[in-house]
Amino acid sequence: IKSMKVVILAGGFGTRISEESYLKPKPMIEIGEKPILWHIMKIYSYYGYNEFIICLGYKSHMIKEFFADYYLHTSDVTFDLSKNEMEVHNNYSEPWKVTLVDTGLNTMTGGRIKRIKDYLPDDEPFMLTYGDGVSDVNLNKLYNFHKKNKKLATITAVNLAGRFGVLKIDETETINKFSEKTKEDGGWINGGFMILEKEAIDYITDDTTVFEKDPLENLATNGQLMAYKHHGFWKCMDTKRDHDALEKLWQEDNAPWYLWK
Repeated sequence: IKSMKVVILAGGFGTRISEESYLKPKPMIEIGEKPILWHIMKIYSYYGYNEFIICLGYKSHMIKEFFADYYLHTSDVTFDLSKNEMEVHNNYSEPWKVTLVDTGLNTMTGGRIKRIKDYLPDDEPFMLTYGDGVSDVNLNKLYNFHKKNKKLATITAVNLAGRFGVLKIDETETINKFSEKTKEDGGWINGGFMILEKEAIDYITDDTTVFEKDPLENLATNGQLMAYKHHGFWKCMDTKRDHDALEKLWQEDNAPWYLWK
């Protein structure tokens, strides 16, 4: 359903990439002079998903200002200062509808999702991802996979050597156990790019709920969590090193997530 809403979690502090995040929220850190948030939105837009709900927190005004000035940033303009007039010349604009919701400064990921519940239609699933990860995941295939399996939640699983939590996935792609950050090497991890039925929000208690803990663990326990295995490119901008690697790919015109070329 192309009208499906895309929820992006963009409220965290981004402390591990503190070189820049004390100045701006992590999703506003730039790759190729555009915030990583913009890159993520372009990925969804490429597949025809253009309605976004962005969960704000830390330095939320900077994200609001980015969209308020978007037209200005992407166009050539003439300012006639004597008349206080502005003329926009090439008004290229995205087909986006963006709802920016302040979900609290210290609210956890689950709490942020719960707070935007009223912005979601009742009768359809919604997309959900983090404001710091890019991928060349095929969102149409992801959607078809979710629809076919008829579970409450599907996450895109990516294979990474022991950096985050490891998922136990059985042969039917159902996640039996969701555990964050174990010491094992290898294994599939939650790469974001999720699809949730609205009912999944009922698994979230309040602002203090970390979505990756109880909600996903309980969805897994109830057999309601599917893994869409993505074998292509995925990278999360956790550290300055990650950022530099993404920037390098972009500058070399070798960015796998740049689908809208």
